[in-house]
Amino acid sequence: MDFDKVYAEHYSYVYKYVLSLCRNETVAEDITSEAFLKALKNIGGYKGACEIRVWICQIAKHTYFTLRKSDGRAEPLEAEPLEAAPQSESAGTIEETLANRMEAFEIHRILHSLGEPYKEVFSLRLFGELPFAAIAELFGKTESWARVTYHRAKTKIKEEMK
Repeated sequence: MDFDKVYAEHYSYVYKYVLSLCRNETVAEDITSEAFLKALKNIGGYKGACEIRVWICQIAKHTYFTLRKSDGRAEPLEAEPLEAAPQSESAGTIEETLANRMEAFEIHRILHSLGEPYKEVFSLRLFGELPFAAIAELFGKTESWARVTYHRAKTKIKEEMK
């Protein structure tokens, strides 16, 4: 296996995935690089049961959560705190609501209280802009499962926002 080729082909995908988790470009770059290094060191453990980029994303996810745990952080690593913005007058969809920073902060607060897999699926879809097929692949589930899980997470967030 040509690991340089794997790195060149999949770095962007893994980086976007990690960025969707931590929402910090610097941290995402570091974790992505570390994930590829771990993947190279443990390439013998890759069984081919999933695409190699999915395997590396799993390594990156574990690396990120290990970092959060070792830092004692309960919240994702963020580059800047959110600022208050005027409240919007229309309820709109979740996607429209995110335009308002104050409501976005509330959505993040609610999102972090959601259980898995809702929290991760919602984050991957909305913040990571991953297609449902990629999310399903990461979890080893069907695309329908990813869609239903995202919809349920969205519904739970809407209910909490009321």
